[in-house]
Amino acid sequence: MRIARFTTGEDPQYGVVTGEVDEFGQPSEDSVIVALAGDPLYVGVKLLDTEHRLEDVRLLAPVLPRSKVVGIGRNYAAHAAELGNEVPAEPIMFLKPNTSVVGPGDPVFYPPQSSEVHYEGELAVVIGRICRDVPPEKATDVIHGYTIANDVTARDLQRRDGHFTRAKGFDSFCPLGPWIETDLDPQTFRDGVRVQTHLNGETVQDGSTADMVFDIPTLVAHVSSIMTLLPGDVILTGTPEGVGPMNVGDEVEVSIAGLGALTNTVKAR
Repeated sequence: MRIARFTTGEDPQYGVVTGEVDEFGQPSEDSVIVALAGDPLYVGVKLLDTEHRLEDVRLLAPVLPRSKVVGIGRNYAAHAAELGNEVPAEPIMFLKPNTSVVGPGDPVFYPPQSSEVHYEGELAVVIGRICRDVPPEKATDVIHGYTIANDVTARDLQRRDGHFTRAKGFDSFCPLGPWIETDLDPQTFRDGVRVQTHLNGETVQDGSTADMVFDIPTLVAHVSSIMTLLPGDVILTGTPEGVGPMNVGDEVEVSIAGLGALTNTVKAR
């Protein structure tokens, strides 16, 4: 099931995207979105009689974390190496504020404090229920679904500060979308799902989730052993190698097989 958050020009709504999808998870031209009676994280999936053609609505960030976005650093060995870092012995965590979240088609604003802003295409896990100390074998019980993320990073500020908060915390630095896919198992990503990033149409990242250092159940267990996770919290699972700068005017598309594509443009703040 593909759950989206959308607007027709009025208040945001939630809906289920129906129709055939291609190998990359992209819907067909005749796809529609059937409205739901509220946020499915809290009221369940209750279909209404209202539906719209997908091309007639504007998709929004499929989830607005009420609490936090938890990022995982250096979770692909090749990415750790390209930045001159060792592979960590346990997951490296950081937090992005929920005010950094934007949706598909929204601009990523280039802050004046930085001169080196990077894209980082990633798989994102959306938590579906309040949980703490989740064992790896129970991870699927607390996962609502999966979406695509761009963990935008001001790399020069990251080097200067020696930590991640400012570099990854600017407004618009966490695009999410286009929807949440609820019917995938973590084993799917352990076996390997292609993650690509395209900068102005050129492929700049092309990796596989099979190359994650720590798989999704391990990440859910690790994060929940430290902090309580709430419905709508998001875990970013790390980025493959190939990160690099993006500039004002650039278009960045992150695509994950089975999940679709997330596209944003860069604008000056």
